[in-house]
Amino acid sequence: MITIPGHLAIKTIHGRNGAFNVGRLATAIGEFVVKNAELDQYDEGRYEGDFVITEIRPSTYSTNGRMVIEIRAHLGGMTLSAIDALSGDDARRLSPQEVDPADEESQAVVPTTPAPKASAKPKPSRPKADPLVDTTPFGVETPATAAAKADAIEADAALFGTLWPLGDVVRLDATVDRLTLRQQRDRLNALGYTFQPLSQEWQIPVTV
Repeated sequence: MITIPGHLAIKTIHGRNGAFNVGRLATAIGEFVVKNAELDQYDEGRYEGDFVITEIRPSTYSTNGRMVIEIRAHLGGMTLSAIDALSGDDARRLSPQEVDPADEESQAVVPTTPAPKASAKPKPSRPKADPLVDTTPFGVETPATAAAKADAIEADAALFGTLWPLGDVVRLDATVDRLTLRQQRDRLNALGYTFQPLSQEWQIPVTV
């Protein structure tokens, strides 16, 4: 493991699993492709700082009838000091035809036969309010609205796991699988959080 200064160019690619990011790290000892899951939180751009490299290894994948061989670096962390727009040169060095790392990982997993699940009891259906006969006063939460909020809270709790309930500042766990992390990213965006690259945290904007 080494810590070395450099700059990380991050490019956003839109694939069948949604948007994902790939990076190219330029350092004094060489240039490396970076495909850490946590990069999916960042906006496209050029990030300067100190990078903790835990592993450097060759990797191959096939796309559009060609075999690609690249040298990847796995990051154990980074301390960022400056952010700039992605330059044209950096953008050209990052191929727009990259394979989604989530697809690479799913292909590497050996499928197993899942254990039979116990049949779950169906949830009782909630009665829907009929607008023709609904006597709920205007501005008062209806049972259907309350039920929808409860369902959303239950879904968020399942999505974020131990991070739930969310505070004003959220730091995602990069050890979860990539698709889950992307769902968490998208949900935080929908809830009004913004990602702060320098602190590597999601924060609720402060309103005056």
